[in-house]
Amino acid sequence: MDVQVFPDRAAAGRAAGAAAAAALRATLARQDTARVVFAAAPSQLATLAALRAAPGIDWSRVIAFHMDEYIGLAPDAPERFGRFLREQVGDLLRPRELHLISPGDDPEAECARYAELLAAAPIDLVCLGIGDNGHLAFNDPPVADFADPHPVKVVALDDACRRQQVGDGCFARLDDVPEHAVTLTVPALLAGRRLIATVPGAAKHDALHAALEGPVTTACPASALRGHPAAELYADLAAYGPCPQPQTAHR
Repeated sequence: MDVQVFPDRAAAGRAAGAAAAAALRATLARQDTARVVFAAAPSQLATLAALRAAPGIDWSRVIAFHMDEYIGLAPDAPERFGRFLREQVGDLLRPRELHLISPGDDPEAECARYAELLAAAPIDLVCLGIGDNGHLAFNDPPVADFADPHPVKVVALDDACRRQQVGDGCFARLDDVPEHAVTLTVPALLAGRRLIATVPGAAKHDALHAALEGPVTTACPASALRGHPAAELYADLAAYGPCPQPQTAHR
């Protein structure tokens, strides 16, 4: 996996956004549409800002997808990832389509509906992050499955994941964080033709090094990225640790 390290999260985000923009331009040069899965998290804000500023992308030919969503929040709750993506992607970039996950009263039916949308054509790009516990999307260590037969599923969120949501400022208290969610599975994410991960902040340090240097195991779901043929990771010094800047740290 190509890992690049930058002085701060702004620089890492700019580089990740530039890489995502180049990937989209290349995709749209060879086919009619580009299908992209976006993570919804504070760690992605600099990447999305850089992507919005990038020239030469015909967003009217981009079909955007959602990576995960809480179960049990009100449709208009500010904490919903769907709201984040509407504000950061839908309203500002105006893609041709923005498909959001809406668990409602029947999350299992929503998993089936969303799986059909994903299966309609290959995913060209996945813009993602790594959780403080090493999760990918909401595939926390207790529920991650590298051979999951389902592209979308209902999961229970572990305590480390729920604490991260409080630490990120998304919820005021741990008790406010839902205990269940709908998520794309690890195989569904790795099915993307190109993966671009943005991983800033000291809270990611241990998970990042487990992903890069530890065994490939569901104890650190992000370690699965090392098996992808076109995965790139953009980290800041707080997440990676001291090293010359910017540079390719792993390849």
